[in-house]
Amino acid sequence: MTSLESDGVFTTEKENSSFSGMGRVAKRLFDIIASALGLILLAPFFMVLAIFIKRESPGPIFYGGARAGTSKKLFYIWKFRTMYEVPESHAGPKVTAKNDRRITPFGHWLRDTKINELPQLWNVLIGEMSMVGPRPEDYEIALEWPAEARNEILSVRPGITSPASILYRDEETMLSGSDFMTTYYQFILPNKMRLDRIYVRHHNLLGDIDIIFWTLAVLLPRIAATRILEGNLFGGPISRFVRFNISWFGLDFLIAFLSVGFVGVLWRTTGPINLGLPRALWFAVETALIFGIINILLGLNSVVWSRAVPEDIFGIIISSAIVIILIGILHYFIVPISELPGPMLLFIGIVSAMGFIVARYRWRLLADFSAFWVSRRNTLSSGERVLVVGTGEGSEFACWILRRDIFRHAFAIIGIVDDDPLKQGMRYDGAWVVGTSADISQLVKKHDVGMIIMAMTNVPIEERRRVTELCVNTNVRLVLISDMMSAVQHWLKRSDQPA
Repeated sequence: MTSLESDGVFTTEKENSSFSGMGRVAKRLFDIIASALGLILLAPFFMVLAIFIKRESPGPIFYGGARAGTSKKLFYIWKFRTMYEVPESHAGPKVTAKNDRRITPFGHWLRDTKINELPQLWNVLIGEMSMVGPRPEDYEIALEWPAEARNEILSVRPGITSPASILYRDEETMLSGSDFMTTYYQFILPNKMRLDRIYVRHHNLLGDIDIIFWTLAVLLPRIAATRILEGNLFGGPISRFVRFNISWFGLDFLIAFLSVGFVGVLWRTTGPINLGLPRALWFAVETALIFGIINILLGLNSVVWSRAVPEDIFGIIISSAIVIILIGILHYFIVPISELPGPMLLFIGIVSAMGFIVARYRWRLLADFSAFWVSRRNTLSSGERVLVVGTGEGSEFACWILRRDIFRHAFAIIGIVDDDPLKQGMRYDGAWVVGTSADISQLVKKHDVGMIIMAMTNVPIEERRRVTELCVNTNVRLVLISDMMSAVQHWLKRSDQPA
């Protein structure tokens, strides 16, 4: 294996550190198991494909292309051969376009179904690639990448599939004409590199499983015909389910178990009680499970509680009350437990509910509860629809100011846009993160947005310019958070002046 560092092209850099040591071990173990099973199970299918390839045109079964890999190493990626074995195939453009004459008829089918990529399971097994990672680019094209992007993307193993390869699964149909390489360099490659860098910064094993899920899902015609929102791609159904439900279940179980123990100790001071550890554990499990299911139905599992708004406390109180009622019904009408008195069950439910609330709110919003109750008029607004771009202090200020009485009926926040994949589908400052910057145009049309508030802070100027251009292209009124804050400061100064 040849190192590209010898050419002075790439600088030495350790593998991306956003993934913990245990995370890298788990990812590599997953790669080995998945690739080994794939090669064993698909071996008969590979033999059939090999026969078709050899019968259609002379030449080798597999094609090995030079690619830039992790740790700045040059390696050869393996695919089923899809082109005629003639000099023009090797001397032509590095990227294929629509109706490329170099591709055989059977090769077109292999490319359309992505089956030609399956031999890369061998690259994964020997450690040159991963199941999920930035798609390895042709060596000569990788030489032209900006140094900063090149070092970041090549700090992890390239993958068989990636967010960019899913969103650009029909790349060949986008490229046509004699000047298609210009289109690729100017429009497609920059966005693919942006997606790869987002993946490198935020990748994890659950996210990889999500990407594999989407890779298989887009093979279905109905899903393939629709555009997957970038936010849904990075924050897919599997990682969302674990983050929103499984992670909270463990804490809720612990709270319920401690509540059972606490109430049991208090009850023993008034008389004997036969509860036992197995029954206490089961009671904690069913309490946490019921609470989790109710939260899913009410949408409370997706709230980022460190950034919750006062109105979210109503949902958690309602959810806790339902849990208490359901536990009572379960133990008295379905599975009666004569050893536990009714008041004790009720007391356990109340203590558990208090623990659930404290664990999520940490008392942060209780001081605002009374003020919110007084000021609350109507949570729904028929005013102009607003899309907020960015999370952080800017969006917090924008959401706060638009919910004041003076603006509550004039504007309605439909959601927040942010490029962090871990924030997709979460709730910040009382508003849902509904997509990434790439989804702005689609969100504007879907929700009939009349105003966009640019609230991005602490981001590079180039990134801010890119997102601002996306907002401007929607032809919707754009308001900068800096202008919004200046207007409020001016209004405050005027209100401080004596009449």
